[in-house]
Amino acid sequence: MAARSFLFVLGSSRPDGNTETLTRIAAEQLPTDTGQRWLSLRELPLPEFEDVRHPERRHTPPSGNAGTLLRATLDATDVVIASPLYWYSVSSSTKRYLDHWSHWLRTPGADFRRRMAGKTLWGVTALADSDLAVAEPLAGTLRISAEYLGMRWGGVLLGTGSKPGDVLSDTAATARAKTFFS
Repeated sequence: MAARSFLFVLGSSRPDGNTETLTRIAAEQLPTDTGQRWLSLRELPLPEFEDVRHPERRHTPPSGNAGTLLRATLDATDVVIASPLYWYSVSSSTKRYLDHWSHWLRTPGADFRRRMAGKTLWGVTALADSDLAVAEPLAGTLRISAEYLGMRWGGVLLGTGSKPGDVLSDTAATARAKTFFS
């Protein structure tokens, strides 16, 4: 059996935030032979998504940051979306990444739908609200996206905290992080 390879897509607008901290705690528990690639959407900004599904437009293979993210997404066995909860859903950079999946579905040679099927999609988020139910729209976005592509849904790891480092005080979340990927 081939070793698993995790792609961690960091969707925060700031480095070292609570979502990233919680994600790193979970990733530390992975077996040492598990590949890990960490990509920050802040460092690899994507262009505005343009819907070109109409017949007069051609889907061209992405280049630049979009090409990097497409290749990394296809190369992974597991994709982890690490996005803080913003207005009850994923961050704008994360949403843009998911919007680009629509383009990649139609990109000649990418075979995106077939190659994503069977992979596992995971979510990690930190939120300032103590009511974890407010993260249901975020979890639903990711779960339904996984289902649409025939991916397995690994679940979402939730933690609370507002200021950087606050999530470390959420002992229930840090305990869940230690078994999240098992």
